[in-house]
Amino acid sequence: MSTKSYAQLSVMMFLQFFVWGAWFVTLGTYLFKIGFTGGQVGNTYLMNNIAAIIAPFFVGMIADRFFASQKVMGVLHLLGGAVMFLAAGITDSTTLIPMLLLYNLCYMPTLALVNAVSFNQMDNPAAQFPKVRVWGTIGWIVAGLVITFGLSTMTAEVEASSTPMKMAAVASILLGLYSFTLPNTPPRNVGKGVSIGEVLGLKALRLLKERNFLIFVLSSLLISIPLAFYYNFTNPFLNELGMTGVAAKQSMGQMSEVIFMVLMPLFFVRLGVKKMLLVGMLAWVVRYAFFANGNLGSLEWMLYAGILLHGICYDFFFVTGQIYVDKKASSDIRASAQGFIALITYGVGIGLGSWFSGQIVEAYTAAGGAKDWPTIWVIPCAFAVVIAFIFALTFKDTSVDKAA
Repeated sequence: MSTKSYAQLSVMMFLQFFVWGAWFVTLGTYLFKIGFTGGQVGNTYLMNNIAAIIAPFFVGMIADRFFASQKVMGVLHLLGGAVMFLAAGITDSTTLIPMLLLYNLCYMPTLALVNAVSFNQMDNPAAQFPKVRVWGTIGWIVAGLVITFGLSTMTAEVEASSTPMKMAAVASILLGLYSFTLPNTPPRNVGKGVSIGEVLGLKALRLLKERNFLIFVLSSLLISIPLAFYYNFTNPFLNELGMTGVAAKQSMGQMSEVIFMVLMPLFFVRLGVKKMLLVGMLAWVVRYAFFANGNLGSLEWMLYAGILLHGICYDFFFVTGQIYVDKKASSDIRASAQGFIALITYGVGIGLGSWFSGQIVEAYTAAGGAKDWPTIWVIPCAFAVVIAFIFALTFKDTSVDKAA
């Protein structure tokens, strides 16, 4: 990969996740401001998960067979930017929720397309892709910083406004235009038939015959449910407590993610797969316990610790899980297995969590709008405890550790 290609791909990855981070973090706070209930907020975030389930069909059965990846990405980001800008001016749930589904249907396929464009330019993806992908995390971090230190100077209570959505729309349009300047990435499956089973990664189902892999898949599905509580409701929670500059402070979670990503090889050698996965699960338990008990007084440190735990929560479970799948699957089904576990976690698991978290928040919201946040956070905490306990007792696979 040339220096020019690295620069092009890094800008692409930065903008890709800047767009997502610009609207996703603060959306819940804005929705509560315009009168959405907890259930409606959960259903709005659910649109992202539905799109994550549909996206592989679009990429696998259309984009990969007929069109160059960078051109599809350009069209989707341009269309998505226009939809998001229109959505920013809508305040009724019956219209806004379908609009955000349409937006997510434009955005989610581009996550696979940016990877396709990247890998097409690399001669050693294992070594080169992480150096490009890290710019995506940086983009998400910068989005939070811009909201807090940039947009807040122009708009009062910026996180409770539609301004971040408009920023995401502008960035999406810029990325759409930029996409047409990227190196050509022709469709990989021209003239080939692609089945629904291949798109969904169903070839990997044969791995479920192994008891430990089945336990891992079920645990991944279930632990993704409490994960949605953090993504959907942390920003409203911290804003309602009275914390300032929440978007920037939440970006410390992504900073932590980068640090632990670098340290992961050291932990992996010392702990092995089971302990890594278990530590990741228990980190969710500790995070939600901190949120349930933290305040802006003497226990404010708990709120920051809960944010900073994101690196362990995400890297130790989800990244370790990807490594585990990579080592368990044979080369002929490796890509299929990764697609399957992504569908189970980001699609089904977090989708269930989006709906469930919304119902819980609504159930613990008083008539005047005040929310019983300590009780709300105890529920995903207890959920994660149960999953971690069952996983610790039932998962026995050490074969990957021996292979490593």
